[in-house]
Amino acid sequence: MKLEASVGPGRTERKRRWNRLAIVACLTALYSAGTAPPAMAQASADDAWADTILKQMTLDEKLDLVHGSNPFAVKPKLPADVVKGAGYVKGVPRLGVPFLTESDASVGVANMMGGLRPGDVATALPSTVLLASTWDVNLVERGSAMIGSEARDKGFNVLLAGGVNLAREPRNGRNFEYFGEDPLLAGTLVGHAIRGVQSNHVISTIKHFALNTQETGRTILSAEMEEGALRESDLLAFEIGIEIGQPGSVMCAYNKINGVFGCENAFLLNDVLRRDWGYKGFVMSDWGAVHGPSIREGLDQESGTTPTDAGYFGSQLRAALAAGTVTETDVDQSVRRILRSMHAIGLVDHAPVRRPIDYDANGRIAQEVAESGIVLLKNARNLLPITAAAPTILVVGGHADVGILAGGGGSSQVNPVGGAVLKLPAAFGRKLYSNSSPVEALRKALPNATVSFDDGTDSKRAADAARKADLVVVIGEQFTTETMDVKDLNLPDNQNDLIMAVASANPATVVVLVTGGPVLMPWLDKVGAVLEAWYPGQRGGDAIARILTGAANPSGHLAMTFPASERQLPNPTIPGYEMAGETVQRDLYGLPKDMKPFSLTYPEGANAGYRWFDKTGAKPLFAFGHGLSYTRFVYKALRVTGGATPRLSFTIVNTGARPGADVAQVYARVNGVKHLVGWSRVYLKPGESRQVSVDVDPRLMAGFDVVAHNWHVAGGTYDIEVGEDVDHPVLKAKVRLGEQRIKP
Repeated sequence: MKLEASVGPGRTERKRRWNRLAIVACLTALYSAGTAPPAMAQASADDAWADTILKQMTLDEKLDLVHGSNPFAVKPKLPADVVKGAGYVKGVPRLGVPFLTESDASVGVANMMGGLRPGDVATALPSTVLLASTWDVNLVERGSAMIGSEARDKGFNVLLAGGVNLAREPRNGRNFEYFGEDPLLAGTLVGHAIRGVQSNHVISTIKHFALNTQETGRTILSAEMEEGALRESDLLAFEIGIEIGQPGSVMCAYNKINGVFGCENAFLLNDVLRRDWGYKGFVMSDWGAVHGPSIREGLDQESGTTPTDAGYFGSQLRAALAAGTVTETDVDQSVRRILRSMHAIGLVDHAPVRRPIDYDANGRIAQEVAESGIVLLKNARNLLPITAAAPTILVVGGHADVGILAGGGGSSQVNPVGGAVLKLPAAFGRKLYSNSSPVEALRKALPNATVSFDDGTDSKRAADAARKADLVVVIGEQFTTETMDVKDLNLPDNQNDLIMAVASANPATVVVLVTGGPVLMPWLDKVGAVLEAWYPGQRGGDAIARILTGAANPSGHLAMTFPASERQLPNPTIPGYEMAGETVQRDLYGLPKDMKPFSLTYPEGANAGYRWFDKTGAKPLFAFGHGLSYTRFVYKALRVTGGATPRLSFTIVNTGARPGADVAQVYARVNGVKHLVGWSRVYLKPGESRQVSVDVDPRLMAGFDVVAHNWHVAGGTYDIEVGEDVDHPVLKAKVRLGEQRIKP
């Protein structure tokens, strides 16, 4: 699509070019005077363009820009060159201000159940929690750049990506969209994901700001947390992500935070985001998350209203202007932020153009990501990789004869390339399977083996078939979706019984988990190997087969703790779940229609995920950072330097017989609890070694002083560990730090 076509040639286009030339001339003068470094000059250009355009806009045009609509509700109909997606914001063609055409989401250009654009497909990148399990900033950026390029080539210039809510609640139906439970890992990776998307001149959001940690009651609950704990955990993930990625927009959350809804929370939007972090972009709402004309509280744009002038930033904002409770200066401030992001990300000069997409090349990227993020959890007696000693292989369950579960449900659901080969009903929406069959991939990879399939609907039949096989691969599925949390962490539909029966019949059983997050494994001691494949995306079946056969060496490491029991969790049951029920009628945003507001408290405070397990001494099923390989790595020669920014250096050696990638993790004990403070992912050939260095952000070893309003690093000696995961240190040292005060 060519948005510039809406501007037209002639006088309007000449005026637009004159505006640009005036800005360039101003900046040229600054350069010649030697007063404007490039980054500052770019920021000045962004501000100057926004101010120039704003002065020429009418009030109606300004109000159009702060109010987004659902494309199906726009009347008159959308212009022919504007693509239908999650939302639409009217531009100002006469001034060269493009329409904002918005698409979900984090794992591909979404087309939920194919209903938005019938027949349109997109590359299904593996789930975000799989991306997080790669611990690979470059691969995350490349994968996200691929999604951004498809969004651009389909005509979108805003992607509602960048989910960085910490996975505090392992039963959260939306964990598959997020980057795990640690603020450093999640913040760093989401920042690079945003960079990747925005490299295509497509705005990426970062979302959902903040504490949107469960789907149960998400539109009515109040997430309660004291400021210091919030700053040291969830907000730190957002802060790091914004620093690295510079997203064009922040999306505020449905829920309340300490009694105030996220999209009218002046503390979060004005004080933290803008005053403390210096954020220059704009804040958009989640769809249906606005509760008033809260432009003064920091919300700049209401999203996806139906019909066009509904919501609070339509006729109600006009009424507030007329009454004087909102001024045009307030509106100008929000419009300026939106315009600035348009210019900074390149929407003004690089309109998306619809063109053919190289889905084959993009599929290869998706497969590379999957192979890097699949986690080998267990491999007793080196059952994997599959060798010629297993001439008969039985694959059980997961519809693996036709495809693989492509992803979770909800707004992020992607209609995979080739179309979904199987569509199954689910509690909310449908489960979609991509045409990447693990059975067919194994047959191709092992032409001399006999690979058979059992659908797993009869445990006795599957067990009888398992006794006759040399190796059994069971696919265990868990479908999760936006709007609903899972009741518990067990695999649904009696799959635990199936796995137990098969493994009892044949201990050479491999379980491949295709899930949105952690699950319990009552059969763990019975099986020989376990792979966590998450939702492996477009070519997930091929990636699984390559890991199983050793064509790819597993290198994923968990971005979430796998608990041994729900009793180990800060909240053993999901707050509000009993009130919500499992079968009650829900509205579009997942709210049970008879549910009452409630508060959600966090006993763990800042110590989410593995920090809670470390603090309580509970032993998880699999620790944060855990991941096995078909080769072996050794760490040695740790050296630590203190100071304002501590630095660690150490050597990693591949002592095995296969090439592979390792993720060496660095932890510091802060206030008695382990914190991830750095990591290094390296690829090494057999016998190869490499010295790596890790610089530690002092905020990770600090507490937030609410009274002094800064980060406080207490002077003293800190324990440092380098390990394979949080629970298995290999190298240990101490570092001496002086007291520091750091501005937020």
